[in-house]
Amino acid sequence: MADSQPFCVAEERSGHCAVVDGNFLYVWGGYVSIEDNEVYLPNDEIWTYDIDSGLWTMHLMEGELPTSMSGSCGVCINGKLYVFGGYDDKGYSNRLYFVNLRTRDGTYVWEKITNFEGQPPTPRDKLSCWVYKDRLIYFGGYGCRRHSELQDCFDVHDASWEEQIFWGWHNDVQIFDTKTRSWFQPEIKGGVPPQPRAAHTCAVLGNKGYIFGGRVLQTRMNDLHCLNLDTWTWSGRIPVNGETPKHRSWHTLTPIADDKLFLFGGLSADNIPLSDGWIYNVITNCWKQLTHLPKTRPRLWHTACLGKENEIMVFGGSKDDLLSLDTGHCNDLLIFQTQPYSLLRSCLDCIGKNAIVLESQVSLLPPKLLQQVLKKITFWTAANHREEQRIQKEETENKYQWISSN
Repeated sequence: MADSQPFCVAEERSGHCAVVDGNFLYVWGGYVSIEDNEVYLPNDEIWTYDIDSGLWTMHLMEGELPTSMSGSCGVCINGKLYVFGGYDDKGYSNRLYFVNLRTRDGTYVWEKITNFEGQPPTPRDKLSCWVYKDRLIYFGGYGCRRHSELQDCFDVHDASWEEQIFWGWHNDVQIFDTKTRSWFQPEIKGGVPPQPRAAHTCAVLGNKGYIFGGRVLQTRMNDLHCLNLDTWTWSGRIPVNGETPKHRSWHTLTPIADDKLFLFGGLSADNIPLSDGWIYNVITNCWKQLTHLPKTRPRLWHTACLGKENEIMVFGGSKDDLLSLDTGHCNDLLIFQTQPYSLLRSCLDCIGKNAIVLESQVSLLPPKLLQQVLKKITFWTAANHREEQRIQKEETENKYQWISSN
């Protein structure tokens, strides 16, 4: 079943999963705040965003549904969305599910992976994952362990001595091989591992898995590390040349080229929602801050995915400090262009923006090109409609705040 409401959009949410496969962005899970209560989004809904037309559609899901959660780690490999971990009404999870996104009939069926070899990680949320050689390589997160499971990779935060359960942060590396359906921990051959953490972010460039920032105890970090995913050696903290982004958690890090990573948003060490963007260049070992990003659209605990033409698609998250004011969940899609679009894309955008002026000429285009143009006209019509709605909503909120303060 699909939601056919014109120009609809996925609900506001934070702590959700989002991936891109082909022409679509897929969004699942997360939570929103309603009257100071955390409400998890339905576990049987997946929202798809058509990158070409800009249209959202909601599909109902079937199969062995994951529980409604936040803080799960979702990644896409070979057309399948894998979701691991998270936090629900019963606590932390270490269950692994997947759903095939490349369905012919639009039916999305979850499968819980129960027939596997090895030992899965301990329950946790706010972890990150590298996808490399058909493997899901997880790092860190916040969760719980029993007394018998305590190791050096775990930084204890709190404990229930009666139940012998401990909560804290991890820095272990855990692998799930999607081909053999097996869990295992690699033997780390050398280097200094990052400090245990959660709400950090991971990204892969070549055979290197990068980590930036995150939180442990009351400390948010801005350190950069990488793990060689072939030799299993840590780099230690990378001494970056020049300026470095602020300490933060709940941010995103996205590969935008063979040698570049894009960092966006998060929550700063002094609990300020961030809207800054940075590009890290592996060759020069330097961070460069982008100056043209909107300062009024901060995001934290959002998702960021790479589009078809290397644009960064940021969805959801919060514009408030979730730890003290949990009311600013978002559902708008921020798109950051990191390189010039192709000539075809630029021409299609121009026609889409000026469809009324070019109305009489559009119908003369060849069928294949006409189909692309019609999608782009729909895209800009939907984008303009949503922007008008956003502005109206902000004006209403500002008016209400002014009346309340006077």
